[in-house]
Amino acid sequence: MSSLVGKLDPRRIQWGSTWNTFASRVLRTKPVESMLDSAMSGTSSHGTRLARVLSTVDLVSLGVGSCVGTGMYVVSGLVAKEMAGPGVIVSFIIAAVASILSGVCYAEFGVRVPKTTGSAYTYSYVTVGECVAFFIGWNLILEYLIGTAAGASALSSMADSLANHSISNFMISHIGTLNGLGKGEQSYPDLLALLIALLVTVIVALGVKNSVGFNNVLNVINLVVWVFMMIAGLFFVNGENWDEGRFLPFGWSGVMQGAATCFYAFIGFDIIATTGEEAKSPNTSIPYAITASLITCLTAYVSVSVILTLMVPYNEIDADAPLMEMFAMHGCMFAKYIVAVGSIAGLTVSLLGSLFPMPRVIYAMAGDGLLFKFLANVSSYTETPVVACVVSGFLAALLSLLVSLRDLIEMMSIGTLLAYTLVSLCVLLLRYQPEGDIHGFVNFLSEEQNNKRKEGVLAECEKDACSPTSEADEYGGPPTNTCGAKNLPSLGDNEMLIGKPDKNAYAASHPNYGTVDMTTGIEAEESEGGMSRRLKKLIGPRYYTLRIRLGLPGKMDRPTVATGKTVTVCVLLLFIFIFAFCSFIIFGENIGEGRWWALLLLVFFILFIALLIIIILQQPENPKRLPYMAPCVPFVPASAMLVNIYLMLKLSAITWIRFSIWCLVGKRSNSSMTVYI
Repeated sequence: MSSLVGKLDPRRIQWGSTWNTFASRVLRTKPVESMLDSAMSGTSSHGTRLARVLSTVDLVSLGVGSCVGTGMYVVSGLVAKEMAGPGVIVSFIIAAVASILSGVCYAEFGVRVPKTTGSAYTYSYVTVGECVAFFIGWNLILEYLIGTAAGASALSSMADSLANHSISNFMISHIGTLNGLGKGEQSYPDLLALLIALLVTVIVALGVKNSVGFNNVLNVINLVVWVFMMIAGLFFVNGENWDEGRFLPFGWSGVMQGAATCFYAFIGFDIIATTGEEAKSPNTSIPYAITASLITCLTAYVSVSVILTLMVPYNEIDADAPLMEMFAMHGCMFAKYIVAVGSIAGLTVSLLGSLFPMPRVIYAMAGDGLLFKFLANVSSYTETPVVACVVSGFLAALLSLLVSLRDLIEMMSIGTLLAYTLVSLCVLLLRYQPEGDIHGFVNFLSEEQNNKRKEGVLAECEKDACSPTSEADEYGGPPTNTCGAKNLPSLGDNEMLIGKPDKNAYAASHPNYGTVDMTTGIEAEESEGGMSRRLKKLIGPRYYTLRIRLGLPGKMDRPTVATGKTVTVCVLLLFIFIFAFCSFIIFGENIGEGRWWALLLLVFFILFIALLIIIILQQPENPKRLPYMAPCVPFVPASAMLVNIYLMLKLSAITWIRFSIWCLVGKRSNSSMTVYI
């Protein structure tokens, strides 16, 4: 007993080594070079190969399909009736802006880490560390699992509604009822939802080409029905529905409340980021597809909301099936059934959009050893992670059978919002790190192939430089240096000023290559961001004076290890204070009462957040240019973090409890995987 107490004596514990061991496990990152090398060899980092068949159009179709089904056929009518009235149009626009903040961060990461699968899981693994990566991946699985089950349940409910509830009556009378999780309401075992989930699982497991082909067909049907609604609805519009203060019946508070709900209609574009190993050119198609899918969804939502609120007064909208019933109210029954076909196609493609990325996240985590290895098995026939498809589809089908739709919907968004927050945080971190700390994120495969072509040219240049007729023969010094290479004379400090520069000698290895004109030493114009160029035109000569007074870095400043650590600390503090700020706004009852200390604390949070952003602005950015980069850094990532954290804290307490239980299960399972592996 005394020996045990002696071992536990704090003075005998080697705190330094213990902390280093803990930090190395928690912050262990995945090197990007290994993923790029494996991609060059035609396999993934797991030693397997997925079919690389997806074009940019296919990715846009996946992104649009995963969002537009529930958003167009369900959310638009719900928000218009209960929250914003015709102001739902403004709510969708505000929600789209908030979604684009996270979308551009996802797009930049899709370029930084190309040809990989796993979405935010992989992004966090190569930047933050293994512990956070598992946490994010585990919650992405929760999001996709619940989204698939909810989609199957929604399709089953729509089929039951079209059949005048004969399906549910049959189930209740012949099988019985059961208590749904969470609120104890009576529900029946939804066998139809089980069959729907299993059918879509088979389609996804048959191969990515078949899945995307099925997705494209459903999207074409959805597009045709949307065009029909826009044309047919014009014959029934009534401008009086927007007159006399009816456009904003609930005021701007209702518009903002509706925007928070409409934000969830844009969740789903992250499916595009899970297709890095299956896209033909991910470093260009992923950012374009994310942007195009968000714009397409916004167009669909706004146009449908305009027609809906002009055809039907907002207080008479049917919240369960708004688009079908808006034609039925005008006696146009054939249009109702055409819209029903579109709604079935839309909900089916949303279901496919939830199930499609789930096995790919499981595959990525299993390949990295964070889940059982057999889940990373790829079928040689279909070139898909077939085991992960079967397991994820079976779990989603079981969930849709036993859990009510209302309980499923409440848990859908927390994992996604958390992933969006982390991706925005990582983009903010990486922009200000020195090149050596980014692990070669900018070494794209396309650039590597181009560099191979350049190597031949550089080799010829080196031969010419080291030939007997070169300057080396005229130089009287030692013929070779300690490395065996020919010595050349140096012009010293005047080499860049009066010497004739050899552009080939700098090549891509030079630290300022691509950002500085090597003939003048002046930074290239392309290296400046679009915002900097616009400010320069707007302010004129005062632009440089303003930069000096704010302490902003100069053109030739480059990030160092010290500045990178400063940004890291500031970003972590920014996350903490944004979380505290949002918590204080949502749960702080003293603000509404006008307590002076509450208002003072609120002002302190705002000033400290602004101070942290200014300190980040004062640090030099990494000069490397990417094919796509998020604009207005650090403002866009910080705004995305603010929106996502606010929406997470607006979720119900029961959702956070279920989320915590799911995380504890993940922690236990991860420990089991470590022992197993």
